[in-house]
Amino acid sequence: MLAIAVLGFSVAGLASAVVGVFDDGVGGITAIRTTDEADGTNNADSANSTDSTDDAENAGAVAGVQAEADAQPALGEAPPRLGAYQELVDLDGWINSNAVDLSSFDGQVRIVKFWTFGCVNCKNTLPHLRDIYGRWEPQGLEIIGVHSPEFDYESDPDAVAQATVDQNIPWPVALDTNKTNFRSWQGSRRFWPRTYVIDQAGQIRYDHVGEGRYDRLEATVSFLIENPGA
Repeated sequence: MLAIAVLGFSVAGLASAVVGVFDDGVGGITAIRTTDEADGTNNADSANSTDSTDDAENAGAVAGVQAEADAQPALGEAPPRLGAYQELVDLDGWINSNAVDLSSFDGQVRIVKFWTFGCVNCKNTLPHLRDIYGRWEPQGLEIIGVHSPEFDYESDPDAVAQATVDQNIPWPVALDTNKTNFRSWQGSRRFWPRTYVIDQAGQIRYDHVGEGRYDRLEATVSFLIENPGA
């Protein structure tokens, strides 16, 4: 599933390969392109369709995302500051953590990933995130999965808790059942999965929609851990 748009929060740090599910913000899910590369089938995750005008706009957005990716500095340099993170609010609780909010992890480098357990693209990121977590959690990394459901069956906290077991997710998961934070962080165009990196001081230093760019993600994490305050 591929969804590309001009983002309300920030496009800095987005990859050229943007793969994910897009929430149209009006009560339906728009799959701008619905090729599911995981199993080779076409998926209709959408209650709405797009027309040729949308396709032209999306093609322009692809070029813009590529330009942003090409403009990124080498990771010998500090990654750009994209603004301070927003606190997570109106949560239904946490899984794998006794945290109160995102500030419970202040002072650490944090990967914040918006996801939902039924999303194939979200599942495809997990082996890479587990590898990064295994290498860098002992050095000060924390991953916070913000679970924002796409469909009704993903809204049950017990189902999310079981999914963290089934999908072998060891990091804290915040339950954003009403998608309050999913909307406030991402603006009018919103995606599953979307991944941010937040530094020790609470600045967002990486922002990526969809799968891929795992080397860049890990390089950002390692730079920030090894160069606190940079």
